[in-house]
Amino acid sequence: MYACSPKWRNEWIDRDTLNEMLRLLSEYIRPAYTGSDSIGVNEGLHFTGGEPFLNYELLLYATEKASAYGIPSLFVETNCFWAKDDETAFQMLSELKMAGMKGILISVNPFFLEYVPFERTERAIEAALRVFRRNVVVYQFEYYRLFKALGIKGKMSFEDFLGIRGARDFMDRTEFFIMGRAAVKMEELGLFIKYRPESFYSTPCIPSFLRPWHNHYDLYSNIVPGFCGGLSLGSVFELPLLIERGIDIERYKILGFLVNENIEGLLKFAKEYGYTEKEGGYLSKCHLCLDIRMYLYNIDEKHDLFPELTPDGFYKNLL
Repeated sequence: MYACSPKWRNEWIDRDTLNEMLRLLSEYIRPAYTGSDSIGVNEGLHFTGGEPFLNYELLLYATEKASAYGIPSLFVETNCFWAKDDETAFQMLSELKMAGMKGILISVNPFFLEYVPFERTERAIEAALRVFRRNVVVYQFEYYRLFKALGIKGKMSFEDFLGIRGARDFMDRTEFFIMGRAAVKMEELGLFIKYRPESFYSTPCIPSFLRPWHNHYDLYSNIVPGFCGGLSLGSVFELPLLIERGIDIERYKILGFLVNENIEGLLKFAKEYGYTEKEGGYLSKCHLCLDIRMYLYNIDEKHDLFPELTPDGFYKNLL
């Protein structure tokens, strides 16, 4: 979704910005419906990335600060690369719990399987259950069950996974967002159906931008609407103003078209700047949106026409 890659510069949110961000967000974060000591995928606050365990000391600091501000239902999302042995996995999670972490979300899918040996995922789950007990979410559990049933050891490329009988049908039955690099990768493979832009006109984008739940805030202080990597509603420090007045569609033209006219309006707008549709069509509405935004980003040499197309690393490292 977010074009994560080793090609990005080794940048992390600075601690002063993190501290101020957490202080501000503490006024808005709601606990899980079962209580502030529980977690939910769309509730509370979660630290993610990229991979937050790549900077464990910063993750520990962030946990301590969030806990000090009384932020409820705090959890971390991870791909488990760090779970190299039982002792390390248990120790790291125990330290986080002592610092105020309430739970963990462990990501399991064929994209992570390319880079993280499945044994580490299993080890992290076992350690997490010991430390956090019921506050462990395996997302998606369907993939975990499949990988166990297949007896997978080590890593497996995405192409090899798709070569397994029934794998693509299985993906159709799970939550799968064809956006970001996933759209680019799947288009390269040429194994999935494409559609004309008109097929997406009846599906609104508005919920992704106006929903008051499961939004993200990156290290550059951008408010990322939902899962829409490469788009920003503005700075997190403008959040009170955003809540009061709504999105500044004069400043953020692309967001304005998506909110008011959906993907059809954005496509018409992009064509005024010379954008042409892909002859073969698109894998999803988000794929179409991404292709449009990549075009608009690349023609805006000074990157001042469309300030919502940020951070730069998303567009520079997507391919």
